[in-house]
Amino acid sequence: MNWPFSKNRPKNSLPGDQYRFYMGYSTAEKVVTERSSMQITAVYACVRVLSEAVASLPLHFYHYKEDGSKEKALKHPLYFLLHDEPNPEMTSFIFKETMMTHLLLWGNFYCQIIRNGKGEVVGLYPLMPNRMTVDRDEKGRLYYSYQHQSDEAGTMRNETVILHQDELMHIPGLGFDGLIGYSPIAMMKNALGTSIACDEYASKFFANGASPSGVLEHPGILKNPEKVRESWNQAFSGSQNAHKTVVLEEGMKYAPISINPQDSQFLETRKFQLEEVARAFRCPCHLINDLDHATFSNIEEQSLEFVTYTLAPWLVRIESAIGKSLLREDEKGKYYARFNVDGLLRGDYASRMQGYATGINNGFMCVNDVRMLENLDLVPEEDGGNTFMVNGTMQKLSEVGAAYRDKAEPSESKEETDDKEKTMRRKRR
Repeated sequence: MNWPFSKNRPKNSLPGDQYRFYMGYSTAEKVVTERSSMQITAVYACVRVLSEAVASLPLHFYHYKEDGSKEKALKHPLYFLLHDEPNPEMTSFIFKETMMTHLLLWGNFYCQIIRNGKGEVVGLYPLMPNRMTVDRDEKGRLYYSYQHQSDEAGTMRNETVILHQDELMHIPGLGFDGLIGYSPIAMMKNALGTSIACDEYASKFFANGASPSGVLEHPGILKNPEKVRESWNQAFSGSQNAHKTVVLEEGMKYAPISINPQDSQFLETRKFQLEEVARAFRCPCHLINDLDHATFSNIEEQSLEFVTYTLAPWLVRIESAIGKSLLREDEKGKYYARFNVDGLLRGDYASRMQGYATGINNGFMCVNDVRMLENLDLVPEEDGGNTFMVNGTMQKLSEVGAAYRDKAEPSESKEETDDKEKTMRRKRR
C-alpha cells in the first residue's frame, strides 16, 4: 500500500498535531522545551517519581479460560515481551520508564511493532515523539511519518519512514481530538518559564557574591568608567569574592539599588513554583520532598490516593493501548494486559495482617493466597494450603438455639393430658 510522505501533507491534517505551537518563549522571556524543562528540579522529580512508579509495577498478560476464570498466558509471545524484555536492547523496566517519560513530557508515546511471518509481535522499539508527525491521507486513514536523525543507529539516517497503524503502537495523553496528546510542558510553559527565571536569578545573585548590585558614585568625572566597572567586578563579583573588604579611593561611594530577596518574596515564589509543577503532574508534594502539608496521620492516605488518582488513569491508558495495538482481532476479548498494583496498596504490616485474617475467616482467601502476596513459600496441597475455610460460629438468625430445642424432652400426648385433667376434677369433688 502506498502511503503519502509528510511533504505532501493533505489539507485535512490533524489539529492536535499543532500542539507544539505553544512551545517556545514564555511570558518570562525564557525558552521552555521538553528538554530544558528537565533542568527544573520539580519537573525532574515529578517525571522521575511517576515514571519509576509505573516502571516498577509488574505487567502481566492474561487470558480467559472456558469457565470464565483467568490465568497468566505464559506461553503467549506477548507475555515475555511485556513482562521481561520488549526488545534485546531494553528490559521491561527501562521500556516502561521511557514510555512514561515520553507521555509526561511530550504527551505521546510511539512504539514500533516488529512482527514475524505469523503476525506475532516479536519486538517493541520506542520512537522519539518530537520526530513523529501524525496525519491523514486523502482517504482519511491515519499514517505516521518518522524522521530518522543522523545520530541514530542503522542505515536509514536522515530519512522519513512511513508507518501504518498496524506497525506502530501509539499511546496519546490528554488531547484535543482524542488522537494526539498535547505536551504537558507546553501547557504549563509560563509557569515553567517563571521557574527558570527564578533559578537564573538565584544563580546570578550568588555569582555576584550574594550581594545586591548597586552604583559606584564618584565626586568628580571619570575618564574611563568602563575600566572602573571591570576592576570592581573582577575584585568583588562572584561567590568566591564574597565578604571581601572594600577599599574605595578618591571619595568614591557604593550605593546598593536592588531590593532584598526576602522583600521581593523570592523564596516564597520558588516554593509556589514547586507546588505549581506538582499540581500539573498531579503528584503529591511529599513524594518530591515537600513535607509542609504532610503529617504522620495523612501521609499513608496521600500515598494511597497517589495510586488511585494519579497512577490508575495512566495504567488504564497503557493497558487499553496494548489491547488495541498488539492483539489480533481474534485475540481481543480473550487476552488482556494488567498492571499489578497490590504492592503499592499493601499498607503497613499490621493493616495487611488484619486484612489477610478477614479474607481467610470469610472464605474468599486461602493460606497460599496470603503467602503469595507476601512472597513466601507456598504450603503443600495436602497440608491445606489451598483450602478455603469459614468461621464455624457463624449461623443464620432463624437457626439460633435449634440445637437446644432438638435435645429437649418430647411434649406430653393429648391422651395423657386428658387423663390428668380428669384426675384433678375427681379430687375437687
